[in-house]
Amino acid sequence: MYFILFIGVAILSFAVSQKLRNKFRKYSQIQWNARLSGKEVAEQMLYDNGIRDVRVVSVPGRLSDHYNPSDRTVNLSEEVYHGRSAAAAAVAAHECGHAVQHAKAYSFLEFRSAMVPIQNVSARVLNILVLFLFIGGGMLYSGGGGIFPIQTILLIIIGCYAVITLFSLVTLPVEFDASKRALAWIQAKNIAAPNEYGMAKDALKWAAMTYVVAALGSIVGLLYWISIFLGGNRD
Repeated sequence: MYFILFIGVAILSFAVSQKLRNKFRKYSQIQWNARLSGKEVAEQMLYDNGIRDVRVVSVPGRLSDHYNPSDRTVNLSEEVYHGRSAAAAAVAAHECGHAVQHAKAYSFLEFRSAMVPIQNVSARVLNILVLFLFIGGGMLYSGGGGIFPIQTILLIIIGCYAVITLFSLVTLPVEFDASKRALAWIQAKNIAAPNEYGMAKDALKWAAMTYVVAALGSIVGLLYWISIFLGGNRD
């Protein structure tokens, strides 16, 4: 059953990613009436929200856009930074939405930021344990002459997956709220025609769906390892 779920999530993830890329490619080819670049949109949104200590910079890559709270930068991919389309405006405004969250101490963003180091450590430990479990399990757990009981290893894996799953779930309100702030600002500034606003909203919707699928994948993974642990205990 879990194998089927893993395959289903993988297919869904691929489909959503392709849909997002297609939507972004389509909307990027349509120049919008305001003729503002992604950089200009970002700078204007930051200014309107009273944020003066955040820089807007260009970074390499496609759909590599993100807000970095540590150095207070809105990082826009070259296509978004220079783009003058509804898609570029939507992405730029969305990343500025995170800057606004940071400035206003949005609780979910603060909690997510606090979880980052824990999530990173959990991901590294998880990768190492799963690799050893499937490739060199006999050297690791006592059932194969190793040093740790298999149930202890499974509990550590479950703990790591629980952290990753919680991180994925907390990410959802952060991303949805950033999009909500972006769209509200675009509408309030009246810089998009109704059809352009619809394109911006649609692009952000599919971007958010990638985080929804990631959260589903984490939940399935967590349930899988819990089922293995419980199955071992019954044996």
